[in-house]
Amino acid sequence: MSMNWRYPYPSARPAVLGSNAISTSQPLASQAGLNMLYQGGNAVDAAIAAATTLTVVEPTGCGIGSDAFALVWDGKALSGLNASGRAPEAWSADYFKGLDAVPQTGWNSVTVPGAVSGWVALSERYGKLPLSTVMQPAINYARHGFPVSPIIASLWDLGAQKLGTQPGFASCFMPGGRVPKAGETVINQAQAETLSLIARSNGEAFYRGELAQKMVEHARRCGGALSLDDLAKHQINWCDPISTSFGRYRLHEIPPNGQGIAALMALGMLDALGFEGLEVDDAQTVHLCIEAMKIAFADLYEHNADLDHMRIQPADLLNPHYLRERAALIDPKYAQAPVFGSPKPGGTVYLAAADANGMMVSFIQSNYMGFGSGVVVPDTGISLQNRGHGFSLDPAHANCVAAGKRPSHTIIPGFVTHQNGDPYMAFGVMGGPMQSQGHLQMCVRVLHFRQNPQAASDAPRWRVTGGLDVSLEPGFTPSVIDELKARGHALTIEEGNGVFAFGGAQLIVRENGSYVGGSDHRKDGQACAF
Repeated sequence: MSMNWRYPYPSARPAVLGSNAISTSQPLASQAGLNMLYQGGNAVDAAIAAATTLTVVEPTGCGIGSDAFALVWDGKALSGLNASGRAPEAWSADYFKGLDAVPQTGWNSVTVPGAVSGWVALSERYGKLPLSTVMQPAINYARHGFPVSPIIASLWDLGAQKLGTQPGFASCFMPGGRVPKAGETVINQAQAETLSLIARSNGEAFYRGELAQKMVEHARRCGGALSLDDLAKHQINWCDPISTSFGRYRLHEIPPNGQGIAALMALGMLDALGFEGLEVDDAQTVHLCIEAMKIAFADLYEHNADLDHMRIQPADLLNPHYLRERAALIDPKYAQAPVFGSPKPGGTVYLAAADANGMMVSFIQSNYMGFGSGVVVPDTGISLQNRGHGFSLDPAHANCVAAGKRPSHTIIPGFVTHQNGDPYMAFGVMGGPMQSQGHLQMCVRVLHFRQNPQAASDAPRWRVTGGLDVSLEPGFTPSVIDELKARGHALTIEEGNGVFAFGGAQLIVRENGSYVGGSDHRKDGQACAF
């Protein structure tokens, strides 16, 4: 079945087509990536240029102190990169004794930041252009300024209300004592110098040099545990993706500690159930997707952790027999609140890039909750993630905090191949626990119902929030809403700032030898191609 080129949902954007393509959540980042392709770079060069630029122009979703993951099709095979960081050696459940959870803000929410190591690793393994060239757009925007785009300005204001008192935040992100308004130009000389130093040292300054020293000194002054040894020991991991079948395609995800396995499980259940006779926006289609996602989340929250610490292995959770058992629990007429099973042994930025030689990149980096921990290292522009909050403090849980352990992660890049292994789609959906839910919704729309990437991105989304509770984005028809309520779903329609919780999708599909890109209207982003 050929791609459907209709745009049935309100949208200000068409899909874009070309032999080279990039889609990001901020136009200046898209243009930075496109510039690398014009200079003869490849999709990885474009992805790094866009990713580093996003730390400047979209600091609400990522920073130099982010974590990152990537899936790269190099023209012959698909490889995964885990550039997430580990807990400081000083951390343990006892370290947080007396607390109900690892903090959301401050230095005691910060694990070792991994994004810089991800940029370097991708460049060294796949890049054609020097890292100094690829990072130049980001350095220029930090040094000479950029106009803040409208949605990012709104998120900047929300973040400052929550995090404005965190160490170093105001001096970096509230110039003149306030947040910048949409259209105002922001300059960050400290960040420009930091990015330049990272480029010149190939990341060494960040993990073993001058920048590492500044981070550790600031942590000590603020009661944090991060040490020079923690930073120096950090390593990325190249990994084999995990996957599941869905019709004529396979969805690939990074193995845990990421939440991508939940998208795979839900999609595997839907593959077992099928959508025979259904339309893309039928209440029954939405109901089945919601129920599969809830079951997958029940397993995710019980079993997902650092891969080295999981008691149930991903292969067991993705076993087709187990997924058929879980799918059989779905009532086709009524909503349920599932519990986890026991298989037998057997604020984020996302971007996609693709080049004329066939390389495709699915890349994501994040500070987790908006500006992350809120901590910014003085005179560096390094804002730090709060990934430590993703740990459990329950000693019996697989995801319990421990020294040198990676927390369960929300950020996940997605990649789809045909069953014969040929590449088809690089995609992602930003937004915390929305991400695996967004992956599911994009796959159902693009792979089964054959919507084009922009239409799939434009469509209204749902989000399961626990028990029978489901949040809906405005745009669902009254008949669908009434039918879902009749099935027992406890619905909330989220408007205003609530729409930020439904994530932002970026997609590039390879169709008939060229690329088709879409970029989410919920973000300031842009898909570009030539």
